[in-house]
Amino acid sequence: MSCLVLMRFHIVEPHRALFPLSCSLTWRALSSVSISRILRESYRLLQLPDEGASGPAAVKEAYLRMAKLYHPDSGAPTADAALFSQIEDAYRAVLADLARQNSTSQYTQQMQEEEEEDKVKGHAPQHRHYLSFEGMGSGTPSQRERQYRQFRVDRATDQVLEYRRKEMEKAAADEGAMVTRDARLRSKQIKITQAVERLVEDLIQESMARGDFQSLSGAGKPLNKFDYNPYMDPMTHNLNRILIDNGYQPEWIIVQKEIRETIEKLRAKLQEVRARLGEPMRHSEALQWKEHCAAFDEELVKLNKTVDNYNLIVPLLSRQMVHFSLKREVEKIQKTDQMLRQEKERERERRRKEEMRTARTSQHNRQGLITWMQNLLK
Repeated sequence: MSCLVLMRFHIVEPHRALFPLSCSLTWRALSSVSISRILRESYRLLQLPDEGASGPAAVKEAYLRMAKLYHPDSGAPTADAALFSQIEDAYRAVLADLARQNSTSQYTQQMQEEEEEDKVKGHAPQHRHYLSFEGMGSGTPSQRERQYRQFRVDRATDQVLEYRRKEMEKAAADEGAMVTRDARLRSKQIKITQAVERLVEDLIQESMARGDFQSLSGAGKPLNKFDYNPYMDPMTHNLNRILIDNGYQPEWIIVQKEIRETIEKLRAKLQEVRARLGEPMRHSEALQWKEHCAAFDEELVKLNKTVDNYNLIVPLLSRQMVHFSLKREVEKIQKTDQMLRQEKERERERRRKEEMRTARTSQHNRQGLITWMQNLLK
């Protein structure tokens, strides 16, 4: 008896254990059915198509359209507070449903991406560590890491050098553009100055042709070389006048004159020596020419020292002088000597032709005279 009761108890107990689970499943099914009915009613109140066919913008537009019709404060003849309350609840329900659908779709997309990533990981190569360090280097991971660091240092150095090169090219291009612009402006200024000078010169010539300068005050009188210059300091003006009256000349002008006179004397002396020698020169004459060239070179060395001193004291850079070269001076003298010899040769040839012409003319006159006397005696 007890065994039968125990068996009935064990048979009935599983039904009691499964009852709560079956009730929860039934409640969930009924809840989903009621929720679906409420959503369909909400879509119907907002006059929207079926679920999932409208976006948030369309739902908002439908809600505003219905609010204009049924809001109590709209003033429309169809205003109804109870109906508007239902419409507002339907609007919130539809928005909640759209948000749920959106989150569900995002979750599904994320799950798909994770599945694809798992597939890719399943097909990835076994030696994954070779995909690090941008595929650079070989050997153990520590060796590859050191090689990769050196590669990054080299790459950074190359990038810095490339950046500096571009900056230098840019600076050079800007400098070239500035030089071109300055040259263009300078050329324009020169053209304007030349045009003004030509215009002034033409006006002066026209005035001279009309005789406007003939009746000027002070005509025929010497110019006053010490006219006051308003742009010069009076003290400087007076000092310059005193120095000029006493025959003072700046040192660099005196040195320049001395250099010019010295080189002219040396050139004339060597030119005279070359003129005395023959063309072509004999062996003894060639030795004499070398001796005179060596002496001329010594004089040039002294003169070049004077040129250095002159360049140190000359106030203008354009007035500085270069050293005199023995090779250039000798070539110039030889070229001048050849020109002089050719000129002498042409002069002798011209005199010889003139003498021949004179002798031929005198002979012809003498023969004519003899012929005339013979005819006269006949």
